[in-house]
Amino acid sequence: MGLFDFFKKKQETEEAQEALDKGLEKTKEGFLSKITKAVVGKSTIDDEVLDNLEEVLVMSDVGVTTTLKIVDRIQKRAARDKYVGTDDLNRLLKEEIQDLLAENNSNDFETFEYGSHKPYVIMVVGVNGVGKTTTIGKLAHQLKEAGNKVVLGAADTFRAAAVDQIQLWGERVGVRVVAQPMGSDPASVAYDTVKSAVANGDDVAIIDTAGRLHNKVGLMNELTKIKNVMQKVVPDAPHEILLVLDASTGQNAIEQATQFTQATDVNALALTKLDGTAKGGVAIGISDQFKIPVKYIGVGEKIGDLQLFNKKDFVESLFK
Repeated sequence: MGLFDFFKKKQETEEAQEALDKGLEKTKEGFLSKITKAVVGKSTIDDEVLDNLEEVLVMSDVGVTTTLKIVDRIQKRAARDKYVGTDDLNRLLKEEIQDLLAENNSNDFETFEYGSHKPYVIMVVGVNGVGKTTTIGKLAHQLKEAGNKVVLGAADTFRAAAVDQIQLWGERVGVRVVAQPMGSDPASVAYDTVKSAVANGDDVAIIDTAGRLHNKVGLMNELTKIKNVMQKVVPDAPHEILLVLDASTGQNAIEQATQFTQATDVNALALTKLDGTAKGGVAIGISDQFKIPVKYIGVGEKIGDLQLFNKKDFVESLFK
């Protein structure tokens, strides 16, 4: 890496950290102020402090199951380390959340490069309104910026304007889009996209799917059919089934994750709209509950504000 590349990379890292800090402001303000109130007048971490902490975590949409796990860990550490006081609560909480995320995410994501598969096929799922199309567009931009040839498949053929939106993003980002008229068979679009990616030597193919949460059997059949036709071209496709969730919906995002993980083999999550909500704690709860890594987070409106999720940076930013 040359000197120019080094400074460019350093600047990009600093800009990404600033965007993350700004994106988590609402969550952080509510989170830290509530923790401060939870320990007012207390010098040690007693049962009342733990009860207050439990309430803070649940109100931050961490989720009941994950909250109880975190509180139990802190209670055991406070009992073990006799000199632990309320001044240490933020540090303990930060360490336990980082450990919990580490247990549920085997590694952090540091690059938008996909070298082991060509084409690398991403099937994107999620309900309408969560920012699915925007996430696809921003992801395509990031991948292209990283030097990848990208093609988009407009397989959400049921919603009016869905195909148009994908095509607009394709034009904006400068990547190809494979589309058919509205009402076409989604599996046919997915097949054409993957076949086109192979023929064109593309590195990544991103397939949009219909954002409907209909009955689980119907959803499962539809997504299974899309996967099966893609595998006729690329036998191990899709390599990534990305579920897009709106962080601002809190516990509703967890319910959507439940439905989609039952319907298909989701192996990556994208959390959007973190900048517009105080419910950023849902990233912790979803990761813990489903044992699926949060891979991308949306922290702003700009095209570059889709970030790869780094658990250490996320938690550090939360406690700044």
